[in-house]
Amino acid sequence: MTTKDTSWQFSRAITRQPGKSIVAGLRAVDTGTPDLALMLRHHADYVAALRETGADVTVLPPLEDYPDAVFVEDTALCLPEGAVLMRPGAPSRLGEVAAMAPSLRPLFDDIRQIEGPGTIEGGDILTTGREVLVGQSARTNADGIAELAEILAGWDRPLREVRVPDGVLHFKTDCSLLDGETILATERLARSGCFEGYRVILTAQGEEAAANAIRFNDLVLMAAGFPGTAQRLRDAGYQLREIGNSECAKLDGGMSCLSLRF
Repeated sequence: MTTKDTSWQFSRAITRQPGKSIVAGLRAVDTGTPDLALMLRHHADYVAALRETGADVTVLPPLEDYPDAVFVEDTALCLPEGAVLMRPGAPSRLGEVAAMAPSLRPLFDDIRQIEGPGTIEGGDILTTGREVLVGQSARTNADGIAELAEILAGWDRPLREVRVPDGVLHFKTDCSLLDGETILATERLARSGCFEGYRVILTAQGEEAAANAIRFNDLVLMAAGFPGTAQRLRDAGYQLREIGNSECAKLDGGMSCLSLRF
């Protein structure tokens, strides 16, 4: 494993435009039908923010057969050593991995795949400079984590399994990496002690949905509408881009879900 922490420094990203079928996307609670036109505007703002850092950003076309395909992060784990194709826990999303693979193969010399029977999604994986944290959730199970651990061991990447709080879809629903030593997290997740040894910035009270952000080079991209958490991050010295996320939020999606970063 490289000694320099590059866990938040990227030169490339892959995103996918949402399609018309997004209205049929999975959701834990129905809070309304996503507005595709508004989601497209938010998605364009997201891509623009990534490109602002100098990154090469690929925008793939919609996959109408897969309503949740905009959430590309769940399809793969991208590391300097190689990429690992995931095996989603939602059966309706299994085909998204095969659709993503051709975009990754020209960019990585080493590509592995979770074969199963276990399941694992990228939304449950937080990569830091010292370890790969993986949350066991409704979408990611022990068998999937064990298979990933075996792959990462060959790359000298330690994996640590953690528990996702009840009622939380993915591990990164409640946390994100801000730099090599700092995690943004909800109080309910931080209380578990899983971030011992890291500096933790808590989301403001009632703003738990702000925890899913991304540090992308010099910027922290976070969902708009969480002023308390935004102020905490500014006070800590981070440069923010607040991006509309109202429509993705209806499908339990956030900032990290919308890109593969490497």
